[in-house]
Amino acid sequence: MKNIKSHFEMHERFRNGIFLLLVILFLGGLAFFFYPVEEKEYHLTELENYQKEIDSLKLEEEIKRQERKKVSFNPNFISDYKGYILGMSVEELDRLHAYRKKGLWITSAKDFQKVTQVSDSLLNAMIPLFLFPEWSVKSRNLRTVSIHRIKKDLNFVSAEELIGTCKIPDFIAERIIKYRDKLQGFLADEQLEEVYGLYKWQRENILKLYTVKQKKTVQKINVNKATVEELLTVPYFDFETAIQIREFIEENKSISELGELRGIEGFDRFKINRIALYLYAD
Repeated sequence: MKNIKSHFEMHERFRNGIFLLLVILFLGGLAFFFYPVEEKEYHLTELENYQKEIDSLKLEEEIKRQERKKVSFNPNFISDYKGYILGMSVEELDRLHAYRKKGLWITSAKDFQKVTQVSDSLLNAMIPLFLFPEWSVKSRNLRTVSIHRIKKDLNFVSAEELIGTCKIPDFIAERIIKYRDKLQGFLADEQLEEVYGLYKWQRENILKLYTVKQKKTVQKINVNKATVEELLTVPYFDFETAIQIREFIEENKSISELGELRGIEGFDRFKINRIALYLYAD
């Protein structure tokens, strides 16, 4: 038994080292307890100020951009940067540049949309800024007058003429004349769209040769004050529709524009544009 050494028996140097380590750990613990490390406080003030500065610069740039958009310009010479400022896409700008490379000129807002294919909303925002050269405006006016004089009156064309000159089937030509009689004469070329069975290409062929020139005088009716009987004089209304309009007006007291009639089932933008030929709101 005396020959078996204890598992805990170690050299004196090791004992001294362990003792020294324990002393260091003890002193370190006391230092940490009596002198705790202060937690660093992170304040967001600088970050918030930095974000405010960025927002201010963005706002300033947006204001400058809006100011640049207000400057009138010739739509024939829109640079890529100007197109970006106005909200045009790359494809729309490419169409414009390709058109101009052919030596062709934009002379109206309608031409601009036809060439670039921009949306109606973007075109309406840009129109007040368009500045066409004086020569192009005069040329466009002369061309419009010339074309209008060449065309014949759609309100006096016969079915035989439509069949012979526009290659319209006889039953469609008769249908056009009957619909014109129902309306007591066309007030606008667009009313041809309402003729059942008339294809778009056929309508376009007709409008190349004919247009509404002489049209009946229509005394527009104030929809807010119109009676059911007065509403029935509008060719697009039957008795039920007239009642619906009258009830809608009474429920809403009055309307400020015809577009509010969309609240009635079946009244879309197309129909409202048509009845605007016969009605108004104030």
